[in-house]
This record gives sequence, C-alpha cells and structure tokens, in this order.
Amino acid sequence: MNRQLPSWRAALAVALLLAAPAALADREDDTYKNLEVFARVLSYVENNYVEPVDNTRLMQGAIKGMLETLDPHTLYMPPEVFKEMKIDTSGEFGGLGIEIARKGERIIVVAPIDDTPAARAGLRAGDEILRIDEQSIQGLDLAAVLQKMRGPAGKRVLLTLMREGFNAPRDIAIIRDHIRIVSVEGALYGGIAHVKVKNFQDRTDLYLRKELDRLRALNGGKELRGLVLDLRNNPGGLLDQSVAMSDRFLPGNLPIVSTRGRNGRNATEERSKDRDTEPNYPMVVLVNAGSASASEIVAGALQDHGRAVVMGSQTFGKGSVQTVIELEDGSGLKLTIARYYTPLGRSIQERGITPDFVVPDEPGAKPGTEAPREKDLKRHFKAEPVAGTVETAQGTGARALPANLAPWELTAKLKDYPLKVALDYLHGVAGVPGPASAGAGQQ
Repeated sequence: MNRQLPSWRAALAVALLLAAPAALADREDDTYKNLEVFARVLSYVENNYVEPVDNTRLMQGAIKGMLETLDPHTLYMPPEVFKEMKIDTSGEFGGLGIEIARKGERIIVVAPIDDTPAARAGLRAGDEILRIDEQSIQGLDLAAVLQKMRGPAGKRVLLTLMREGFNAPRDIAIIRDHIRIVSVEGALYGGIAHVKVKNFQDRTDLYLRKELDRLRALNGGKELRGLVLDLRNNPGGLLDQSVAMSDRFLPGNLPIVSTRGRNGRNATEERSKDRDTEPNYPMVVLVNAGSASASEIVAGALQDHGRAVVMGSQTFGKGSVQTVIELEDGSGLKLTIARYYTPLGRSIQERGITPDFVVPDEPGAKPGTEAPREKDLKRHFKAEPVAGTVETAQGTGARALPANLAPWELTAKLKDYPLKVALDYLHGVAGVPGPASAGAGQQ
C-alpha cells in the first residue's frame, strides 16, 4: 500500500538535496532518490510496525547504520555517550580503565590503562569481550559497549572474556572506580629519566614539562643525562597535544606532522617553534602495538628528524585524523577527515611505525603479533603506496639490538625488559657520560 510522504519528510528530503553541491548533478539525483526511499521506509515502520516505535531511536539507528559503512573511527555518539567522551578528554570518569576496538565482529581489548581496575584485574591486550553483566554484546557498536562499562564508582561489572589459552570463556568481576588518568609520570635512574605518557588529554604537554622539571630537581638541579619517553599502550588522544610534545624536543621550524584530506581539503602542516625546547640529550621512544594515533605522530616525528631512537614493537597503525562535531541535540559526530603523514612523508596507516630496534617484552622472545592493530579492524583504510623517496626514510627497517649492551647495576632488577634495554642503551651505547649513581626509580 503506497502512502503519500508526510510534509515534514518531504521537506527533509528537499533540504538535504539543496545542501548538496550544485556541481554534482548526478549525485544530487541519487541522493534525492535514496532520501525518498528512506522516508518511505520510515513511514512504513511508523505506521505499520507491530509495536509502537521510538522515533528518536529509529533516527539514531539510521545514522549509526550509515556511518558503519565507513571506516571504524567514524561514529555517531548519542548525547549521553558524547558527554562521556568529553569527560574522557578531561581525564576523569567512572569506569574500568580499558581501551577497546572492533576486530571483525569481535570486541577486543587494545590495552588496559595502567593502575586502573581493568589493569589490576589482569585484563590483557587481545582479550575478547563476549558479555557484560551476562548480556551479550554481539552486534553492539563501540560507543554502546563503552557505555555499558561506564557508570558510578563502586558498582560491580561482570565481564565475560575469551583469551588465547583459555579452554572456555571466563567471568571476571571488576569494581568501577573514578578513573583519574594521570597522563604523565616519571622516575629517575642515575640521571636518566623515564617518563611514561599514558594518553594525550588536555594539558598533557604541560604535565610533561612539569615532570621533566621535577626530575631535574631530583637530579640535584643538573641536566638530565638522557630520556626514555615511554608511549607503550598509549592509545592517542588530542592531536594538538602530540604536536606540542614533539615540538618540545625539536628545534624551531621543523615539520612535525601534515594532514591531507579528500581532493586536497583539510591539508595542514604543523611545524616546531623555537621556544621552550628541551636540551639535546639522548632519547629513546618506547612503543608497542598499543601505541596509536597521537603516539605514532610523536614517535614518527622524533624518528624522522633523528632526535630519538625508537625501540619496542610495531605500533598500531592508525594514520587517520578525526574531527568531533557537536550536534544540535547534544549528540556528537566523530568524522574521519584526513590522513596524517610524518615529516618525511610517511603515512603510517595500516603499517604503523617500525622501531629502529625491535625489543620483545621478554628477553629472547619473538615480538608478539597477536595484539590487534589497525589492519585487523573491519573497514579500515588501506595503506597507500610508498613513494620511492619515502622508502629510504628512517625507521623503515628495524635492526637487531647492539650486541655490546653493558649491564648496569641500576637496571639489573628491573622486570620491565624493554625499559631495561632502553635505559642500558642510553647509559652505554649512546655514550651517556657519568657514573652509575643512586636514585633509580625515585618517584
């Protein structure tokens, strides 16, 4: 049975049609036809579905379905989810402290955030989440899964997980907490700093500067002998903070990152400024499969300019830029608008940053490949062809560790093998002067 379109639906179709670029006549025709079909389907559902329907849920579902035909980082956030996302970037929320991604039809743990309920409960990168509070999450989008894990501190959440080596899924009960992510923390090892950056939020670069100053004061006011900048399991965050952090270690007027969108749109280049630059002490950047997005911008910029040696394992490979748009009803649209490139023109999309020295998590082990990366995500962008000039860029081929790394008494008892290697490298092979002194691990 055919029905005439209600006037508001016809107006919607006409308004959207008029908003399309005038030069794209063929696409305008296709858009009008598709909107007409959409409005008719909506009318059938509203008038004939067996039970009353919620118009808001219908429209949100239509928007989500549209965006799910695009890349995995483009998504629609209902008002309550968008509100939580804004809280995330401020660094405090009620939840478990876990970064997740979709791998095919599965929801996979990318990394638990250090010193959070998820980390203390023993969650690992690569764990598959099957149920939350005994309810299946099959078919839910990432925003809905995150919302289920968020909530008031002190409330229990039951996660059902599957892990390589498990004979059957296991339930893990976790108590939500106030997740106050201290994005930067450090320690001193005989004048060599280890600074862990957990994510890129508001003021992360400011916290980095304060932490470096604190470690200098702890070093008797003397300059640092070297720095291990630890970006492992850092899922990224705000682009401007990754640019500011890279700028802190580079002299002025050097490219840090560039972006290019469709047909040359959203093309930008960020360059370093000649102020507040750290001294040119030796640096190692530690990365792994959980280092993504903004972390990869920093690692790529410092590697391309020869400012730091990159150690660890291949990074996640998220080389796309998202903009967040707040909509009229309080909901939000996270839209992929460009790809980003390192100073030497490398796109790390799907490839990631290759470390200069591959360092496994345990001595003698092979670098793990089981952790999910961008290339494992459904609908991810494919890597671009590598130009001949870029193939010779730094970091395109990892090397074995130097065989002459001398043991250092200050790191002898460290259980964190990649950190131990990085500190030993700075103390020995990189030619860092000075005797082994007290102060290892001071907080």
